[in-house]
Amino acid sequence: MPIETLPLDAKTVEQLAGVSTATLTTVLLKKGLRNVWLRGTRPLRPGQPRVVGRAFTLRFVPAREDLATPESWSSPISTRAAIETMPAGCVAVVDAMGCTSAGIFGDILCSRMNKRGVAALVTDGVVRDVDGVLATGLPVWCQGVAAPPSVAGLTFVNWQEPIGCGGVAVFPNDVVVVDADGAVLIPAALLDQVTDASVEQERLEGWIMGQVEAGAALPGLYPPNAENRARYEAAVKAAHR
Repeated sequence: MPIETLPLDAKTVEQLAGVSTATLTTVLLKKGLRNVWLRGTRPLRPGQPRVVGRAFTLRFVPAREDLATPESWSSPISTRAAIETMPAGCVAVVDAMGCTSAGIFGDILCSRMNKRGVAALVTDGVVRDVDGVLATGLPVWCQGVAAPPSVAGLTFVNWQEPIGCGGVAVFPNDVVVVDADGAVLIPAALLDQVTDASVEQERLEGWIMGQVEAGAALPGLYPPNAENRARYEAAVKAAHR
């Protein structure tokens, strides 16, 4: 039975919307997680906004001629059926096995996802009907575009189960953040502590950038030594008075 998508707290979404994926990878690295950046996930359109959402997973396997047919699009186990169960605010994360010769979704499917309030599509594969996909307004991160349909190279098998996307293990209800640098995964169990640490890291780096712009040298500043850490903490306290 597919796993139900859990709601994501609005405050968490707001906080993570202000945190770059670069910062998240650093925070996760400090917690021992190195493999969190989904390879091949590039913004389809420059300037797409940062998106935060729970992962709604979909999985393809290699095409098999008796299963990967146009008729399969009407099956109860199909991308069409999966889209109809996607909740508003989720990020659809699609395991396309890195296939770049068959577009997993086109304009009609992306339009429906956009109508359902899906926050973004993230895949290690490609899309098709690119002009139409761009016109839907759905933010997409992928490896590019290809004209052939999904069944030319892939068989869709299920949704809301653990997948591998871009070399990263993604479980339903993990949290995905995407921006110009690609997609980063936050394990669901670590969400609160990663969010808190990431917000603090962004605040610290903002202060460091201000020091750099004022002419400060990097040694002892980035990362901060005890003296600069004390200066930063004093600045934070002063700002909250």
